[in-house]
Amino acid sequence: MTCSLGRRLAVALLVWVTALPGTAAAVPAGGDTGASDAPDGGVVRDLERIARPLRTTGPSGPTDDLRPFGEAVGDAVVVGIGEAAHGSREFVTVRHRMLRYLVEEKGFRSFVLEANWSAGARLDAYLRTGCGDPVRIMAEEFQDAHLLLHSREYLDMLRWMRAFNVEHPGDPLRFAGDDIGYAGPELYDRVVDHVRRAHPDLLATVTELYRGLRPAVPMGAWMRTAVTTPLEERQDRAERTGRVLALLRAREPAGADGDHALAVQHATAVDQVARLYAFDLADPEVVPDVMVYRDTVMAENTLWWHRHTGHRVVLGGHDSHVYTLTSTPSLPLAQGTVLRQRLGDGYRAVAVSFDRGAVHATEEGLQNPADADVRRFHVPPAGPGFVEHTLDQVSHRAWYADLRDAPPAARAWLDVARPKREIGTDYPPGEDRVSLSRSADLLVHLHAITPSTRLDRAAPGGT
Repeated sequence: MTCSLGRRLAVALLVWVTALPGTAAAVPAGGDTGASDAPDGGVVRDLERIARPLRTTGPSGPTDDLRPFGEAVGDAVVVGIGEAAHGSREFVTVRHRMLRYLVEEKGFRSFVLEANWSAGARLDAYLRTGCGDPVRIMAEEFQDAHLLLHSREYLDMLRWMRAFNVEHPGDPLRFAGDDIGYAGPELYDRVVDHVRRAHPDLLATVTELYRGLRPAVPMGAWMRTAVTTPLEERQDRAERTGRVLALLRAREPAGADGDHALAVQHATAVDQVARLYAFDLADPEVVPDVMVYRDTVMAENTLWWHRHTGHRVVLGGHDSHVYTLTSTPSLPLAQGTVLRQRLGDGYRAVAVSFDRGAVHATEEGLQNPADADVRRFHVPPAGPGFVEHTLDQVSHRAWYADLRDAPPAARAWLDVARPKREIGTDYPPGEDRVSLSRSADLLVHLHAITPSTRLDRAAPGGT
C-alpha cells in the first residue's frame, strides 16, 4: 500500500503530502464500502451522552461552549488539532476558534503549523513586529503540496494573532512551522548573519559550505529541481549542511543564549531539508523511511519550539500527523505518536471528521500541483462502514467529545479500526482505517464542510 507521496516518489518527484495517507480509490469517498456497520442504537446513544454541541464553526463570538474542551485539555502543553481535509474552510476556522479559546482562557501562546520552518520564521517575525506582508509570505512559502494553506482562513487567523500582539505587546503570540520540504533563502541568511555577528572566524567556512545551496528560484521550482538532482549531489549537500550545523553546535555558549539557540535551530532546519532529499527517492522501498524521518523531525521541531519558548502550543496539521497511532501502513510512524512518547499526557490529540460537503484539492496523480490545478471536489455522504456514517447520526450538526469519557457501547465501537476519510492535497482520498479511541483523545465532527477560500497570490496584504 502506498501513499500519494509514495506514488510521486516512484517517479522521483517528492511532494509533501500529508498529501495523502492511504491508497487512492482503495475506499470510495462516499457510499457503501460493502462492510457491515450497523451499530445498535446504544452506540449512538452513548455518543449523544458525551457529545458537546459547537455554537458555531466560525472563529468569532463567545467561546463558553468550549469550556468542556478546556477541561479535557487539562495541563497538556501541546494540543494537536487535526483536519480531515486540507482544503476545507471549516476545519481551519474551528481550529482558529479553539486556538482563540486556549489563548484567552488557558494561556497558550504558540501555534505550530504543518508548514516549512522557513515559512514559520517569516510569519513569526510578522506577528512580533508587524513588518512584512503576510499575503506575500504565504504566496512565496505555501506552494506545491502546501498550496492549500494559501487561504483566506489562514490569513484571517494570522491577522487575529497579530491584533492580539498589538494589544498585548508584552505577552505575544508566536508562530512556527514544523515541516521540512523546503528551506527558504531567508533561513540561510539568518544563519549566515548570526555567524557574521557572533562567530566571524567561521564566516568564510560557513559561506563556502552554503555556496550554491540558498534557493534562487520560487519554492515550487526549487522542489521540482531538488528531486531530480543526482543522488550524489543531494547527499553532498546534506554533508555540507551537516558540517555547518556541527560548527555552530560546537560554539554553544556556556550560558543561555536565545539568539545562538535559534540560529542553531535554523541551521538544523536547513540540514533537515537537505537530509530529506538525500534519501534515494527513486527507490519505492525507501518511502516508509522517508515518511518516518519526516514525522519524527516534525515532532522534534515542535518539541524544540515548546522548550525554546516555554509556551503551551497548539499544533495544526492533518489528522494523520496528529494521531497518536498511525492510520495507514504508508505512514509507519505519526508525529503524534512521537509526541505522546515524549510528553505522555502532556500531549492531547484532537481528531476531526465530517460527513459530506466539498473541498479544494488537486486531482490525484499530479506530480507537482500548482494553483491552477486546485479544483472543487464534491464529497458525498459517508456510507455504511465509515466511522463518519455513525458519527453523523448524533443529533448535533457540529459537536465535539472527549473520547476518554465514552460509555461502554461507544467505547467498544471506537476501539475498532474502521475506514475514515482523510483528504490531503489530492482527491480522491485513500484508505485510512482509524481506531478513534486509540488514535485521539478528543473528536470534532461536522455534518458538512465547504471549500477553503483561495487567495489571489498577487493580492496586496499586510496590516
